Amino acid sequence: MLKAIAIAAITALGLPGAAMAAGEVGHIEDVDFSFEGPFGSFDQFQLQRGLQVYTEVCSACHGLQYVPIRTLADPSGPGLPEDQVRAYAAELLPIWDEALGEERPRTLTDHFPTVAGDGMGPDLSLMAKARAGFHGPYGLGINQLIRGMGGPEYLHALLTGYTGRDQEQAGTLLHENTAFPGGWISMAAPLSDDRVTYEDGTPATVDQMSMDVAAFLMWTAEPKMMDRKAVGLVSVLVLLLLTVLLYLVNKRLWAPHKDKLKP
Repeated sequence: MLKAIAIAAITALGLPGAAMAAGEVGHIEDVDFSFEGPFGSFDQFQLQRGLQVYTEVCSACHGLQYVPIRTLADPSGPGLPEDQVRAYAAELLPIWDEALGEERPRTLTDHFPTVAGDGMGPDLSLMAKARAGFHGPYGLGINQLIRGMGGPEYLHALLTGYTGRDQEQAGTLLHENTAFPGGWISMAAPLSDDRVTYEDGTPATVDQMSMDVAAFLMWTAEPKMMDRKAVGLVSVLVLLLLTVLLYLVNKRLWAPHKDKLKP
């Protein structure tokens, strides 16, 4: 099941197959995100801005069906107050309740809606995890530890990579994008300056909105990243301590026998 989900997410943004030339790779630049590296963490305010961009722009065509709504209140995530999350859930598309036999408003225990139909885009739940930007899933381990796989960078580059040029192929209008493999994509540029109005006063440039929504989508794909990093750090410290103790024990046990081993 997980393998199928990952495969679907990896191929999702590549749906406009007619626009892709085999072997061509788009231009992806490395940008700094707060959650990168072994000690990085999500910027809560950035995640809240990214949620706003997703809600006001992306949610019209893309779902987040694998993301529970309640996680918006997680302290390691957007950290929204529970009453605000409840109000947000009620504003989403209603869900069909098998027990009631009718639609009802979404609650904290439900997931984000699935968006399907003609012209609708792929689900974004795993997109930032599935898409590799600058060195792919088979890069060096240390490189990935410091920089990650480049999924958020790919999303940022995709959203900022539109040149404004269009062309029609086989009855489909394609848009030039420097980040998309092959250089042409069927999705029109979704962002423009001041497309949203941030409550914290942050200027809503295309670059800023792209950074924010890319960070938010990375959180949807890796909601437990901070917990995993914390556990990993503790594990490394314990292993280092154990190594030192084993070395000292080894020295103490063998010290009386060193002279006997000399020729």
